[in-house]
Amino acid sequence: MESAGLLLHRLHDGRLEVLLVHPGGPFWKKRDEGAWSIPKGEIEPGQSALDVARREFEEELGQPPPQTKFIPLGSVRQAGGKVVHAWAAPGDFDVDRLHSGSFEMEWPPRSGRMAAFPEVDRAGWFDLAAARRKINQAQAEFLDRLEKLRK
Repeated sequence: MESAGLLLHRLHDGRLEVLLVHPGGPFWKKRDEGAWSIPKGEIEPGQSALDVARREFEEELGQPPPQTKFIPLGSVRQAGGKVVHAWAAPGDFDVDRLHSGSFEMEWPPRSGRMAAFPEVDRAGWFDLAAARRKINQAQAEFLDRLEKLRK
């Protein structure tokens, strides 16, 4: 399984910040550190990874990604085996305007009832130190790669 996403970044009060999203749904509700991610989604056969990254940004945040140059950050393999490809993009996003797409799942488990949940329940800007605590451990490598690019 492979996913692609964008790591939006900006300078705020002279410090580099990155935009991370928190997954929606009941499994993630009480999880914080290590649960956040770059906005990303699965790549289907025949799809361009960068096109998927741009599409998923819009689906998860409710706004199109900035019209800018996307800088490849390479790939990482998460603990569950998923490979995530990422691109850095300078830009801004008003987290108060978050409007995520949704998904359905049976909830509570084995109840026979379907419930809808947002793909992303919140987004936030974090400096690199805070982002390293919040982000999925494997994706922290993207923060390191972005930091090297910015020097």
